[in-house]
Amino acid sequence: MNENDKTTGLILTGGGARAAYQVGVLKAVSVILREAGWPAEKNPFAIICGTSAGAINATALACSADNFGVGVRNLLQVWTHMNAAQIYRADSIGMLRSGARWLSILSFGWMLRQWHRDPPMSLLDNSPLAELLDSMLDYSGLDASLASGALQALAVTASSYTTGQHLTFYQTLNPVEPWVRSQRRSQQDYITTQHLLASSAIPFIFPSVSVNWGGRMEYCGDGAMRQLAPISPAIHLGAKKILIVGAGRMSEQKPEAPLLAQYPSIAQIAGHAMSSIFLDSLAVDIERLNRINKTISILPQELQDKMALHAIDTLIISPSQRLDAIASKHIKSLPLPVRTMLAGIGATEIRGSALASYLLFESAYTTELIELGKLDAFDMKSQVLDFFGKSKSVSTE
Repeated sequence: MNENDKTTGLILTGGGARAAYQVGVLKAVSVILREAGWPAEKNPFAIICGTSAGAINATALACSADNFGVGVRNLLQVWTHMNAAQIYRADSIGMLRSGARWLSILSFGWMLRQWHRDPPMSLLDNSPLAELLDSMLDYSGLDASLASGALQALAVTASSYTTGQHLTFYQTLNPVEPWVRSQRRSQQDYITTQHLLASSAIPFIFPSVSVNWGGRMEYCGDGAMRQLAPISPAIHLGAKKILIVGAGRMSEQKPEAPLLAQYPSIAQIAGHAMSSIFLDSLAVDIERLNRINKTISILPQELQDKMALHAIDTLIISPSQRLDAIASKHIKSLPLPVRTMLAGIGATEIRGSALASYLLFESAYTTELIELGKLDAFDMKSQVLDFFGKSKSVSTE
């Protein structure tokens, strides 16, 4: 099979504000392809899958799949003008109603009986995010892109608090048989803002969201939780090669261990837990896929044909720098009420900046991540061209 004939998938992982990095990568990929002769409006990804904030970026691309260049520009417009108030209540009243009450009930909720009937649901109130999604996404464009063939499938993932299952919702023009694996289920559906809110509901930080699963409502949170196989939705939907855009740890610089370790702050522990949720499962799944590809490669071709086995080509682009280190430079750009709350748990310190890196929805930070994404993708220009079956050497100026 010619490389250009392979169904290409795109996987955008989770990571809160870190997802700005993905937009820079996509912008660079669009430039590289255009300079190699790829039509600017042609969508290079037949299958687009996303988790958490990556699900939002994925859906935005899918809604503009009939013009890929416009879709990338729209994402750039949103992320380069980002501010925290677009994502969660960042004012003093909002902080008091959500963050302060939530932290207080964790500390001495047994004394606050008046909150037993109406407990705070999360650290932050992300009701502004629903308004942002409704304004930036045109779901009729998703339907049109599927109908025209500009897109084959869109998938977003969430985790059910109700059943403990990992759920993938996918939208295609033609029926696709749902897949069932251990702790993993899938359902063909029409993707809506409700699905995106559920997929991006960072545990403890944002409230859980109810979605319809098989005719019943289930409360769901961030899709990165219990996501044992982040790559699998794209494969189940027919991708033969996959571009994966990560959000940290895979190729970023490793931190230097301090000579004298300090006891970890709450923010440092929370940041480590979030990184484990958002980043580690992808690395494990890529390692698993590479092992499977290696096993397939040593099997006789006739056996591969008989068992319908094929290797999955992948290209992984992930940050070359530590995003928590970048976040530590921009914490002061957060609104004062947010900084005050984060300071209380140590998130404004360098060692606690990993947590801040997920919540820093401010343009100073997101713009720097976008630029890093561009640089990292341009540094991999030859690999990008090979992945898409293009060999023309082009300038990145």
